[in-house]
Order: sequence, then structure tokens, then C-alpha cells
Amino acid sequence: MTTLAAGPAQAELGRRLDKGTAELGLSLGRDDRNKLLQYLALLEKWNQAYNLTAIRDRGKMVSGHLLDCLAVIPYMTGTRVLDVGSGAGFPGVPIAVARPDIQVALLDSNHKKAAFLRQAVAELQLKNATVVCERAETWQAAAKFDCIISRALAEIAEFVALTGHLLAPGGVFAAMKGVYPFEEIERLPPGFRVRQVHAFAVPGLGAERHLVMIERA
Repeated sequence: MTTLAAGPAQAELGRRLDKGTAELGLSLGRDDRNKLLQYLALLEKWNQAYNLTAIRDRGKMVSGHLLDCLAVIPYMTGTRVLDVGSGAGFPGVPIAVARPDIQVALLDSNHKKAAFLRQAVAELQLKNATVVCERAETWQAAAKFDCIISRALAEIAEFVALTGHLLAPGGVFAAMKGVYPFEEIERLPPGFRVRQVHAFAVPGLGAERHLVMIERA
């Protein structure tokens, strides 16, 4: 069990998270908030050996990881979400914590990252999250997904090509991007179109963020 470091530093992380979620218009219960802080502590611990994220400072992780992922929650659709190329669990773990009504599958082909994800799911007691260590293009899920999201997998066209077989009828792809990806959108494969592009601000990040929602044409 990963314990939270006590004292002013931990309290400050909590304040940053509370302030950020308030700015995003999200309401997190105390238990959910503590799970997210526990998740950062676990990530920091595993990062020393497994190099899961380039961000080493837990304070920067609050904006750079947690709030960045929580910011997309208002745009989530359906009850079955697939996080492709989940890595250290972004955005899937924060989504699973904040939305217990959604079933989240965390997919990553890297065994070390999948091992971390399993540990995180167990320690945070996420009943609505499962970990899958498979390649996206060859994995056959028992049931298809209403929303397939990715933060750092690939260019949009490749993302859609790799995971199209996992999307339920009427489902959407959600590609998390920085600046508006004009060129990537132009390269969308035939049979797919942009449903909507959401521009959003992440508290404390100071960078452009866009969520590109794609559907079958």
C-alpha cells in the first residue's frame, strides 16, 4: 500500500487539486481526491525504476497529468471507455476515479507499464477499471467501446486505423491534442469525420489543449 506523505507538501498538492477541479467545474468527493493524490505518490515511487513519465515533480503532475485528464470528463460519452496506449494511466485512471459509473479499460502493450497499471487499479480499489496488456491492432475485446480515447498514442489517422475495430456503432474516438491539429484532421482516413473539436484550458498548465471527437461518416 502506498502511503501519502504527510505534512505541508501533501496539503499543498491537495489544495492545487481542489483549486483546479473547482476551476474545471468538477466536484470530487474526499475519497476520490485522496485516490488521485495516492495515485501520484504511487507514480512517483514506480517512476524511479520504470521511467513512466518525464514529469518528476508531483506538484507539476497535478496540472500536467491529473487536471489535464480530468478536463476531458465533461466530453465523455457512453458507459464503456477504452484508454489506448494508457502508459502510466493517462487519461484512464483519473477518468475511472472521477466517474465510477463508467467502465474503463486501460490498454498498453508494454509489460512494465501494464504491471504498474494493475498495481494502481488494485491499490486505488478501482472496481470500474481493467488492465489489458495487448497490442491495440490485434486485440479483440469481448464488447466494443462507446468512446476510445488516447492522449499520446499517435497521429489521429493512425489512432483511428489501429482501434477502429474496437469502436461500438455510434461510438466516438477522442484524441487529446495540444494545438489545433489542422494537418492531422486533413489526413483522416475515408469513412471517418470530425464530430466536434473542444478547446479547453487546464488550470496551471498554460498551454493550448484540444479534444478532437471523431465518428464514422
